[in-house]
Amino acid sequence: MKSTAAAKTRLTSLTEDASIIPEDAPFRSRLHYLFAQIEKEFEQLYLENLNLQDKLENATAITKESLTPYDQRSAAGGALVATGSGGASLAATPATPSAPLGDEIGASLLAAASSTHKSLKAKLSSATGGSKVKASNKIKAQTSRIVSSFKAQTVVSSVVREFGGHKDGIWQVAAKVGQPIIGTASADHTACIWGIESGRCLLQYQGHAGSVNSIKFHQCRDLVLTGSGDGTAHIWQAAVNWELPKKGHSSEEELDDSDGQLEDRERVDSLRTPLCEFTGPGGHLSVVVAADWLSSMDQIITGSWDRTAILWDVETAQPLQPLTGHDHELTHVSAHPTQRLVVTASRDTTFRLWDFRDPIPAVSVFQGHTETVTSSVFARNDKVVSGSDDRTIKVWELRNMRSALATIRTDSSVNRLAVSSGGIIAIPHDNRQIRLFDLNGQRVARLPRTSRQGHRRMVSSVAWSEEPVLNCDLFSCGFDRRVFGWSIVLPKDN
Repeated sequence: MKSTAAAKTRLTSLTEDASIIPEDAPFRSRLHYLFAQIEKEFEQLYLENLNLQDKLENATAITKESLTPYDQRSAAGGALVATGSGGASLAATPATPSAPLGDEIGASLLAAASSTHKSLKAKLSSATGGSKVKASNKIKAQTSRIVSSFKAQTVVSSVVREFGGHKDGIWQVAAKVGQPIIGTASADHTACIWGIESGRCLLQYQGHAGSVNSIKFHQCRDLVLTGSGDGTAHIWQAAVNWELPKKGHSSEEELDDSDGQLEDRERVDSLRTPLCEFTGPGGHLSVVVAADWLSSMDQIITGSWDRTAILWDVETAQPLQPLTGHDHELTHVSAHPTQRLVVTASRDTTFRLWDFRDPIPAVSVFQGHTETVTSSVFARNDKVVSGSDDRTIKVWELRNMRSALATIRTDSSVNRLAVSSGGIIAIPHDNRQIRLFDLNGQRVARLPRTSRQGHRRMVSSVAWSEEPVLNCDLFSCGFDRRVFGWSIVLPKDN
């Protein structure tokens, strides 16, 4: 979630005309364009090679001429001239009948000519050798650049599932471990549970009075945690009816059915009453922007625009401890999957690590971004990945909060990112793109976005499926009211 102004700006984007989005070139035309660029690169290399060869031949010819023995006497002065390596002229006095003097001068001139030959040969060898090395390095660089462009395309990705039916933008998507379902949190005040195989909405939660900003599944039980703009967090039962028909009306028709014309057996199950509501004295005073389960599943963490995060007890629904210190609104909270650690992100350009493993919690502040930190999540090997409106993603070591291990620079603001168990970062952007990077900051792929597949508005969230169903490895949602399931085949070295 962004600030109030930012949220209004993004909600206003829903009224934009989709026709302003240009259609991408056809796939075949794109291939022709790429091969034409490759051909152009090699043609340029060929011309540069010819030019270097001409220069080499000219230099060789000039050197041969300069090294030709010059022992003719001047008609006027009778002088013998040879040019030394330093550019000076060696001049002999006019020849005299004295034989010993002539022999001495001749010997001196031969020695000078020999020295000049060696010097020029060394210079020519150095010059031509350097040209060859430079040309070779340039060719290697050009070839490496072309080959690397092919390597970036080794990831095969495509949309294999699409889910539609929400009446407003979708803030977050989550995947359930062990079941073929996903959950979505929407600005239309509802949360939905979807069947991956059928693509249908199986359950709609209508218990919130405001935008549903986050959604998280319980690790083991059929429970869901949601945070809302109404200032509360709810836990509700996510028991779905698997007997819904797989054919017939679309999920969008089901959610739009206000006249009750569909048969009872085809209607979407709805739920309005939570099992547990986190509110009241000691609770948040403003929008709950995000919520997550702690690893023990007996506590939750919530973050709010009131600049605080709160640790809650699930059984009693009572606040255990407020977490204060951020200077501006919180934008995200995330808990470690196995340890009692929490990270909170804020508009104050920082994120904080809270350690609840000791009776007295410890806190560490991570500084490095220049704008709002929109999300921060845990990754393998004790790392944290943070994304920001400053268009960067940073990878941090938990033990080193002074500087990031890697910084990924992009061309658009970053929203709620996700890291797979294999260490691949999925990055959703404001500019409708989704990019994949590894934890070393190396680019893996950019998911395709055309007029037929991909988001048409801001991509607000992504979630990895650790147990892919129907080849759905990654899910994404956005303010085009759509959720996509992506099949992603990564190279073996990743």
